Amino acid sequence: MSPAEIALLFGWSFAVSFAGGTVGLVLGNLRLPVVVLIGSSAAAAAGANVAISGAAALTAAIVHWQHGRVDLRLFLWMAPSSLVGAIAGGLLTGVLPERFLLAAISIVVLYGAVEIWRMRRPADPTAGSSPQKANLLIEAVLIGFAVGLLGGFVGLILGSLRLPAMLKYMGVRPKSAAGTNAAVGVVVGVGGLVGHLPGGIDWGILLVGAAAAIPAAWLGARFTGRISEDLLLQAFTAILIVSGLAMAVQAITA
Repeated sequence: MSPAEIALLFGWSFAVSFAGGTVGLVLGNLRLPVVVLIGSSAAAAAGANVAISGAAALTAAIVHWQHGRVDLRLFLWMAPSSLVGAIAGGLLTGVLPERFLLAAISIVVLYGAVEIWRMRRPADPTAGSSPQKANLLIEAVLIGFAVGLLGGFVGLILGSLRLPAMLKYMGVRPKSAAGTNAAVGVVVGVGGLVGHLPGGIDWGILLVGAAAAIPAAWLGARFTGRISEDLLLQAFTAILIVSGLAMAVQAITA
């Protein structure tokens, strides 16, 4: 990589990971175009991108955990099915056109942004602090598997699909949703990385991208606790809109 490419990758990875750390997303789809542009090959760059996303998610999840923003029960229900889905999706890559999948995901992400924008916080500050046990098996496990499966197809962690589901269907508070989503993203990232190892990893991109993503995700996750839940919901909405539009563009240009 040239000095200009290193600077571009470092700066963009830092910006994306800071925003992602704040809202519990890794935003690998926003980083991916730059990574592919610089990478030695699309497959090796995608593998590096998944690994960078996993490193950012792990960093953010640790900070969220330290501040009590990870719902352990929800994580334990959702993480295994998410991992299985990611591995299955990786094995089934190529069955459906990537363009079709990206277009479908972008629509769902944009719909999720609308749903979050329409949300109103409950008057009771303790309401929705943790999902009901009856919802865990049906919603957490199945949603985790479905999102993991789609992510395995396209090589992304897709926290942008899990996050609206946590808020709307599982009754998780915004800050807890950010932390738990980041934690689940770590597991999905591991599954995605394992799936990409046979095709090779661009280690130079991984080194530079992770060097920027790790401190940025740490700063972003710390920032989560300093903003109100109303503002955090607005941030969720804005970033999901950007993420959904980015996927739509990728679907059109793929």
